[in-house]
Amino acid sequence: MSEINSARNGCRDVFNAFLVSNAKYAGEFEIPCIEPCKEIPERMIVFSKAIANKDYEQWVHFYEDDYLFERLWNHPRKYLPILKKFQGVILPDFSLYRDMPLIMQLWNIYRSRAIGHWLQENGVKVIPNIRFGDQRTYNTCCIAIEKQSVISIGSHGNLKNRSDREIFLKGVDEIIKTLEPRVIIVYGSAPDKYFKKYKDAGIRIVQFDSDFATSHRAGV
Repeated sequence: MSEINSARNGCRDVFNAFLVSNAKYAGEFEIPCIEPCKEIPERMIVFSKAIANKDYEQWVHFYEDDYLFERLWNHPRKYLPILKKFQGVILPDFSLYRDMPLIMQLWNIYRSRAIGHWLQENGVKVIPNIRFGDQRTYNTCCIAIEKQSVISIGSHGNLKNRSDREIFLKGVDEIIKTLEPRVIIVYGSAPDKYFKKYKDAGIRIVQFDSDFATSHRAGV
C-alpha cells in the first residue's frame, strides 16, 4: 500500500482529488483502500429513493441505472449530510460493461472506492460493492479490500442469459478465492444451485430482492 499527495495548489479540482487526499492505495492502479465493515444490513433502500426518505433505519445502495446516482460523484458534499443519516452505505455500483474500454472499467472501480474512502473519513459505515466486467477486472475489483470482511455484489440481470451467467459466476468464484469473505450481501436472486456451495463453505449469504422483483410481485 502507498500514499499519494493529491493536492494541487491553485488548480480547480475537476476530478475530485479531495476524496482521496488522505487515502492509502493498493495495487498497480492505486485503488483507494477501504476499511473493513462488520455490520450486516437488515434493510436497504436505493439511492434515488433515499434522498427524499425519512426512514433512516436502513442502508443506502446504488443498484440502479448510473444516471440516477452520477450526481453523487458530481456533488458529493451535497449528499453527504443525507447519507450520514442512514445506517450505512453499500458503495456505488458504477457500471462495468464488458464492451467498455478497460480503462473506463478501471475508472469506475476507482470512483466507487474513492467515494467509499471519503465516506468513511466522514464517519459513514460502508460495505464495498464488488463489481466486475469480464476476467480482466476480476483481480482489480478485489484490490484494496480486506480479506474475510463483508462485501456486496449485484446479481440482478446477471443470471438469466447463459453467457452473462457464466462470466458472473466465474467472477464470483474468483472474488471468493481472493477475498475469502465471511458475509456476502447479494442484491438480486441467489439461487441455491449457484450459491449453495458458498454457504457450504461457511460463507453467510444475505440476499435482498431487487426493486424490480419486488414491484413485479406487488403488481401481480
